[in-house]
Amino acid sequence: MDIFIIVSLLIAGVVLLLLEVFLFPGISLAGIGAAACLIYANIHAFNELGTWPGIITLAASVVCSVLVFIWFMRSKSLDRLALKKDIDSTVKKPEAYTVKPGDTGIALTRLAQIGNAQFGDYIIEVKTTGEFIDAKTPIVVERITDGIIMVSPQ
Repeated sequence: MDIFIIVSLLIAGVVLLLLEVFLFPGISLAGIGAAACLIYANIHAFNELGTWPGIITLAASVVCSVLVFIWFMRSKSLDRLALKKDIDSTVKKPEAYTVKPGDTGIALTRLAQIGNAQFGDYIIEVKTTGEFIDAKTPIVVERITDGIIMVSPQ
């Protein structure tokens, strides 16, 4: 009966450990339950069966946990959960397409590299070409690279 209890606790501990790692990340009830099952199985083996069976149980619990973890990592079941698509889309800002190099506007916030500026009716995020620009300062668009509007004081 003691061996059945120990084997049952080891199996429950390994299953709960897998649930903790792959389904409930962080410290949850599954992780606490896995630790409790594995620790109690080893304590029970040492107390009820003796030293050598306890050492064998300890080695078996470590080896089983590692082997099941490696087996699960290599299985195809993780491929179904994995993200296979790269997200390369960007947020469309139609007002940013209306601004062209040479346009003038006013800095709404202090442009400490990046801030907001107003061009006509549109408020757009802009980046300075190097120097800080105070709020309410007239600015001019120098260039637009990769959707980033580079401005300098007028």
